[in-house]
Amino acid sequence: MTSSIPYVSLPRQQRSSPARVHLQRWHGGQQQVLLGKSRKKIEKLELGGRSSFLNGPFKGGRAPQAMASETPEMFPVFETDTYADKETMLANYVPVFVMLPLDVVSVDDNTLKKPEELRKRLKHLRKANVDGVMVDVWWGIVEGKGPKLYDWSAYRDLFRMVEEEGLKLQAIMSFHNCVEGSTVNIPMPPWILEVGKSNPDIYYTNRRGARNQEYLTVGVDNQPLFQERTAVELYRDFMKSFREKMADFLDAGVITDVEVGLGPSGELRYPSYPAAQGWVFPGIGEFQCYDKYMKEEFKEAATVAGHPEWDLPDDAGEYNASPKSTKFFAAKGTYLKNSGKFFLTWYSNRLIMHGDQILDAANEAFLGCKVKIVAKIAGIHWWYKDDSHAAELTAGYYNLNDRDGYRPIARMLARHDVILNFTCAEMINSEQIKMAMSGAEELVQQVFSAAWREGIEVACENALSRYDRRGYNQILRNSRPQGIDRSGKPQRRVFAMTYLRLSDELLKMINFRIFRTFVRRMHADQDYCSDPWKYYKPITAMQRSKAATPIDKILEATEPTPPYSFDHETDASVGGSYAEIIDTLLGLFD
Repeated sequence: MTSSIPYVSLPRQQRSSPARVHLQRWHGGQQQVLLGKSRKKIEKLELGGRSSFLNGPFKGGRAPQAMASETPEMFPVFETDTYADKETMLANYVPVFVMLPLDVVSVDDNTLKKPEELRKRLKHLRKANVDGVMVDVWWGIVEGKGPKLYDWSAYRDLFRMVEEEGLKLQAIMSFHNCVEGSTVNIPMPPWILEVGKSNPDIYYTNRRGARNQEYLTVGVDNQPLFQERTAVELYRDFMKSFREKMADFLDAGVITDVEVGLGPSGELRYPSYPAAQGWVFPGIGEFQCYDKYMKEEFKEAATVAGHPEWDLPDDAGEYNASPKSTKFFAAKGTYLKNSGKFFLTWYSNRLIMHGDQILDAANEAFLGCKVKIVAKIAGIHWWYKDDSHAAELTAGYYNLNDRDGYRPIARMLARHDVILNFTCAEMINSEQIKMAMSGAEELVQQVFSAAWREGIEVACENALSRYDRRGYNQILRNSRPQGIDRSGKPQRRVFAMTYLRLSDELLKMINFRIFRTFVRRMHADQDYCSDPWKYYKPITAMQRSKAATPIDKILEATEPTPPYSFDHETDASVGGSYAEIIDTLLGLFD
């Protein structure tokens, strides 16, 4: 018995054109047929590549989206040869990088760990047409032996291997520490920790006096406490040494991006939700400004403002509180009063100033290099739908329903022509627990829109490991919010996507097969392009940062504006529930 065949809903200009695409219905009987097939025969269905559900190529304009009720999971195949030339289509190409393990370089002896195994894994990534890898360049390893005693040897070995395997490189200047379970522990340089023993105020501190050794407090940015160097000078000298010792990789275009660590986990934020101090999701976190340096700064700022009686908050709760359980974040709470507004403005401004100083130093260090500087912003999505946005506020993002907390950051980044890298691109609201009042999808739209309105590029990452098609489709949706454009560069697209992370789980047969499809879709269904010049136009040598932007000019960007619209779903899907059936069947052979 032959079933009817639904049509794909097309843009108005294509409805009478040959662009109509027929989609076959999925029959329950087909599943039974597949059960009798071998792995190779099932794989020939190519749900991981060319779709077996489509008859004929799309033609002209932007690819239509499958809207028929029975076909939302089915995904288009983009036949680039039948459209405008490939160079035009490359404007839709989003390169995909993969984070390497945190401890790819050993903290014990500053050597490359398991190099033969690593090379095999890099070859695996290359077979998947991945564009490159991201690596943490740990301050605690490179400058671990003493002030200005830099040892780049292990990282040079790593970079050379990456180059030999035909991959590009994103390098993170990781000025924070790293504790990952019981297996990874990479502290800041020992000689920094020695300073902390006699002066623990170099670390972020909460109201109860608990010190956080993830990253140096912004209060010491300009304090000459480290063999007569300030914290900003420590970071500057490290980056200058990196540029000098890695000049060959920079000149060859192997290193495409340098992400500058600006806080815990490399993110421009306060360490407001440290698991090591008992925080669990979705706790609101705590303000981290009670070291003596930040206390002094706040008291001076309050006095200049004519309110010497104002002090740092003492009513904002503890790490795992909810907003309504505190006086500060509750309805009509302190955050809405003049004293609360003053504090939050100071707290968030101090973070912006911190980022501005270090990025200025980075710009100076890499002046003339054909490389992009990147700053990472955290995706604090929990309590986003609560009026207080409490978790964002404790992290330093002064974002409310009537105040944009991200566009001022983007405006600061624009001074240095820095890419804004944002996390949680894979997150879907319905997957979060209800009590968290998460707004991950709205947050992504807000932050991306803020950056684009300030004229800077956006890159993205997944915050948590994902191997499923639903997560990949969400990343694809956010990466090209208005879809692929056959006539050239899409309305908006991210600069690059970095996947977290290379692991045994990713390399499992089914997971890696789906991942390869994801990479293909990020490339707009085009072949791997080894030359970033063809999709990053133009690539120019870094120029000096523009003149400093007055803080009042930066704060003009707090005026809220609606975000740009995002399509409901991607037009480059890796497949949905039907494809997952195939995954399940393949799993029987795994």
